[in-house]
Amino acid sequence: MEFSNFFKLLKRHKYTIVLIPIIGMLITYLLVRNQTSKYYSQAKLATGLADQNQKIFNDEADVQESKVNQEFSNLLEMLHSKRILSQVSYSLIIHDLTSKEPYSNPSKLFSQLNSDARQHALQVFSEKFKKREDLSLNVPDQKGLNEVLVSMHYDEQSLLNNLSIYRIQSSDYIQVQFESGNPDLSADVVNTLCNEFINYYTVLVRDNQKKAVGFLGALLKAKEDSLNKRMAALKAYKIENHVLNLNEKAKSIYAQMADFETRKEEVEKNIQSTRAAINSIDKKFDPNKRQYIESAKVIVSQQISLNRTQLEKVDDEYVQSNFDPKYKKQIDSLTRVISSQSEKLSDKYILNPLTSKQNLVDQKSALEIQYELAKNSVKTIDKELDRLHKQFDNLVPHEGTIQALEGAVSVASQEYLEILQKYNQTNMVSKYNIKLRVIEAAEPGLAQSSKKMLIVLIGGVVSFLLCIAVFFLIYFFDDTIKNPAELANRTNVPVLGNINQLKGKSIDPQSIWSNTSPDGEIKQFKNLMQSLRFEADSELLNHKVLLINSITKAEGKTFTAINLAYAWSAVNKKVLLIDGNFSNPGITEFAKPKYYLEDFLNGSNEASFLADKSEIKILGNKGNDISIFELGNEHQIAEKFAILKAKFDIIIIEASALDTLNKSKEWVNFSDKILSVFEAGENIDETSKQPIEYLKGLNGKFMGWVLNLEQVA
Repeated sequence: MEFSNFFKLLKRHKYTIVLIPIIGMLITYLLVRNQTSKYYSQAKLATGLADQNQKIFNDEADVQESKVNQEFSNLLEMLHSKRILSQVSYSLIIHDLTSKEPYSNPSKLFSQLNSDARQHALQVFSEKFKKREDLSLNVPDQKGLNEVLVSMHYDEQSLLNNLSIYRIQSSDYIQVQFESGNPDLSADVVNTLCNEFINYYTVLVRDNQKKAVGFLGALLKAKEDSLNKRMAALKAYKIENHVLNLNEKAKSIYAQMADFETRKEEVEKNIQSTRAAINSIDKKFDPNKRQYIESAKVIVSQQISLNRTQLEKVDDEYVQSNFDPKYKKQIDSLTRVISSQSEKLSDKYILNPLTSKQNLVDQKSALEIQYELAKNSVKTIDKELDRLHKQFDNLVPHEGTIQALEGAVSVASQEYLEILQKYNQTNMVSKYNIKLRVIEAAEPGLAQSSKKMLIVLIGGVVSFLLCIAVFFLIYFFDDTIKNPAELANRTNVPVLGNINQLKGKSIDPQSIWSNTSPDGEIKQFKNLMQSLRFEADSELLNHKVLLINSITKAEGKTFTAINLAYAWSAVNKKVLLIDGNFSNPGITEFAKPKYYLEDFLNGSNEASFLADKSEIKILGNKGNDISIFELGNEHQIAEKFAILKAKFDIIIIEASALDTLNKSKEWVNFSDKILSVFEAGENIDETSKQPIEYLKGLNGKFMGWVLNLEQVA
């Protein structure tokens, strides 16, 4: 796509491009000249959503921006809702029904209301306003009242068209703005909208808060009852199983078990050491001496055995009492008695007088006492350990049950506290004033600066752009031939020249070529024809007969042939111009020649024609829509053309268009070269392709195109 062609198209239609925007601006001015002045009124609402100074609870201090934006979106949608706008509509129509100075000019439908109808409308609108209800369009009466609202432009859609509601950047404020032709109307719409919105929002919030407080109160009571039941179950279980403090009791039993284990280890060590000492003493006595000693101390030994039994009993009580000190005194007393009795054995000379081992006997006796005491202590300690293990094992089932009960109590307590916190918070918020308020009420505004000239200018710009767009679409979808390059590319045939379009209905070739100092388009035309003459000479070489035709009629064959004849005549060549177009003899009509082709072929005017001294000789035809072969056979016509070739330097034949079939093609037999004229602005369609292929197949006779009527910038 070559945009230079598009700019050429714009240049050719420059007056249209200028005229259409002017007309557009004029039409726009006529439409807006009676437009009334506009009055703006605006108010500001503070929401408290983004104001940290109005936060009550600390957990509201760091509200995410996305949540704030969402809450603002909800408020804006509520301000645009039909419920709020309906209240404004009712307020406006009630004012116009009751006031002597209505806000708007009464519509035709409004003016048709009689006194009864006005009173009925006032009653219905007032009731709907009070109850915050919408008109039911299914009821014929209310549907008619809605039509009155629409006719006065007080309906929802009409209000929205002139209403602007938005959040002021990232602040806490909402701007409400209305535009109308009445300053009082603009202020009333804004103030009514803000007040009705705050009232509706307050009722809605209070109702939701009341429901929330009631719901949380009931839930709090249920959670409290559940907590009390679980605490009572835990208490009853502890009382029933005599569990005061399970953890402390388990710790006490475990400490006792550890203490007894330690004492048992000490006693077992004592038993082993005592037994080893007794065995060591026994080895120092022979059997005879041992027999003597045992028989000698039978009586004393029996007393000692009784005391030992008593000592074991006291020792058991000492261990079972968790080593009560009072039993320790009894053990010490019995131990002293046994020691005294052991000394009596020595005083009675129980021993063999021959022996000297009295001390060993005493030691053994004391060790045996210790041994018996230690063995008895081990048994007692084992009994206590078994008892403590059983107590500890009995605590395990209680531990699981108590943990489950305490866990349930903990969960119930946590739930209760959370609900209590929410209840207290909601209850406090419900008693707090609504943060939404009007901080800047609307006042009747001044008339805004007129935008009529701006609208007129926009109308002109839009018209201009639309005009450019239309021309671009025409250019984009235009598939016609506009320049020699396009013609050569589309046909694959060279273009020998082009002819620019000349202004004027009647153009005289003789005046063009007789003008020695042309200017403007005439000068350009002569230059293009001279260039075409040069190209044609180069293609003709030694040939003389040039046939000029076209694909369809009225493409400029006659004009091209005549001017090409003048161009050759200007270089002192003898030129013969033959009108071979029997269907439309344009050359004949233009030149009104004295000689005709029919007469020359039958020999009636041959001598006089050849003797004529004109610069450019012309053979016209008499029309009758015949073909060349109807005037003679091919041999006769060839002989006549041989005479003409000998007489003239260049013979130019204009044939009819190729769509006349044989009438045009018969002339090909008598021509040396063929030059076809193609009019600029025409398209090459399917019907044009066959003649083009015919010209290409003439064995080199077809030398190229001439593009006629090219739009040259």
